[in-house]
Amino acid sequence: MHNHLTEIPQGGQEDSEKIFLLVLELTNPEQREAALLELSKRRESFVDLAPILWHSFGTISALLQEIVAIYPLLSPPSLTAQASNRVCNALALLQCVASHPETRTLFLNAHIPLFLYPFLNTVSKTRPFEYLRLTSLGVIGALVKVDDADVINFLLSTEIIPLCLRIMETGSELSKTVATFIVQKILLDETGLAYICATAERFYAVSTVLGNLVGTLVEQPSARLLKHIVRCYLRLSDNPRAREALRQCLPDVLRDATFSTCLKDDVTTKRWLTQLLFNITESTQHVQ
Repeated sequence: MHNHLTEIPQGGQEDSEKIFLLVLELTNPEQREAALLELSKRRESFVDLAPILWHSFGTISALLQEIVAIYPLLSPPSLTAQASNRVCNALALLQCVASHPETRTLFLNAHIPLFLYPFLNTVSKTRPFEYLRLTSLGVIGALVKVDDADVINFLLSTEIIPLCLRIMETGSELSKTVATFIVQKILLDETGLAYICATAERFYAVSTVLGNLVGTLVEQPSARLLKHIVRCYLRLSDNPRAREALRQCLPDVLRDATFSTCLKDDVTTKRWLTQLLFNITESTQHVQ
C-alpha cells in the first residue's frame, strides 16, 4: 500500500521530521494553535504537505474542529482578531489540500468546502470578518484555479454563486476580486455558462451585480477587478440569449473611453473588451 508518511518529501530529512512533528501537534488541542501558525508559514516551501495533512490520522478532523468552533462567533458577530487569525491558519492548510492534485478530489468528495459557507455568508465589515471571508474565498479560488469539471459541478450543486455575488457587492476590493474570479471560472466552464444562462433570473442576478461593480470602478478604478469583470461579460456573450440581453444591459462606461486610462497597460483586457463589444454589435446584425 502506498504510504505517504514513509516518504521523505522535497525539503530534506530535517525539514520533513519537523513537518511530521507539527502535523502530529495539530491533534493535541494544547499545541494546535502554535502548530497551525508554523505550518501555515511553511506550506509554500513544503510541496508534499497536502498529502501528509490528508493521510495523517485525525489531522483533517482537527482542522474542521477549528472551523466549527468559530460558528458561534458568527451571529451575533463577536469574532476577535486572534480567533480570526487562528481559524485562517487552519483555512490556509485546507487551501493547500484543495490546491494539490493528489488531494483535491478527495477534498471535494468529502464536501469540505461546505464547512466554509457559513463564513462566506457573514456580512460584518470588521477586519476579522473580512479576513475570514477573504481566506475562505481563497480556498474556493484554489479549487477553481485548475480547470476541473468535477469542481464546477460540485460548486453548482451548492449556493456558491449567490454567496459570491453578495461579496462582489459588499466586500473589500480584494474579496470582490476573488469572488469575481470564482464566478469567472464557473462561467468559463461549459456547464457553468449553461447553468447561469438557463433562466433570465440567474443571468440578470449575475449581470446586475457585474453592472453595479463596474459602476463602483468609475470612482475607484481597479485594473485587476476590471479584468475579471470584462472576462465574465465576454464569456456571457458566448451564449446567444445572453448576448442579446447584453446589448441592452452592458454598462455604457464599458462602451466608451471611461476606462482607457485604467487599461492603458493591460493589452489582454483591452483585447477582451474589444471582442465583447464586437460580439454584441455583431449580434444586432443577425437579429431575425
